[in-house]
Amino acid sequence: MHQIPQFQEINLEFQHDHIRKNPFATVISMESGSIIVNHFPLVLCDTRAGKGTLQGHVARANTFWKNFDQATDVMAVFHGLDHYITPTYYPSKAQHDKVVPTWNYAVVHASGPLRIIQDKDWLLKHLTELTNKQEQENEVPWSVNDAPQKFVDIQLRGIVGFEIPISKIVGAMKMSQNKNEQDATGVVQGLRAIGSIDGHEVAKIVERNLKNRPTK
Repeated sequence: MHQIPQFQEINLEFQHDHIRKNPFATVISMESGSIIVNHFPLVLCDTRAGKGTLQGHVARANTFWKNFDQATDVMAVFHGLDHYITPTYYPSKAQHDKVVPTWNYAVVHASGPLRIIQDKDWLLKHLTELTNKQEQENEVPWSVNDAPQKFVDIQLRGIVGFEIPISKIVGAMKMSQNKNEQDATGVVQGLRAIGSIDGHEVAKIVERNLKNRPTK
């Protein structure tokens, strides 16, 4: 990923928090010289030491776990909030018209070797943890234990687990940090005016960054 210092996020705590908030990853691997792209929900584990480990599972019929290039790391891309930014948000447009459209976004890339796991106990623990994380905000959370044991056993035979010990992780958050206070405030006001959920959330980040700017 191209890194611009102003937008680079090197803080590991931020990167891990981003992954937890956006667990549905685009996973890129190599297979017989071709780029293969899959999409999996991943769980971040082992963060107390090192960069952490990503855990996931895949349908047994998916060739992802069979034919991947073992000499090449896989990469998981975790997309976060993003939104188009129109130049009409900038008060400076009325002053000199030297403005262009852009896109605000947050993203984290994590890569490492792929380890395949077929242990039933590991799979059950992984599925339980993944489900519990996603169900915790539901008024009546669903649990793996809600399903009949024989049914769960059948489902487990149809999947394969995997781990990606993270060897490299990079993050970026482009949220109008390169704009002056007047134009960044215009972005906040413009995004809130359109009334979309994503626009409102991006506006909150831009506003937070504004408040955290060092005073001159």
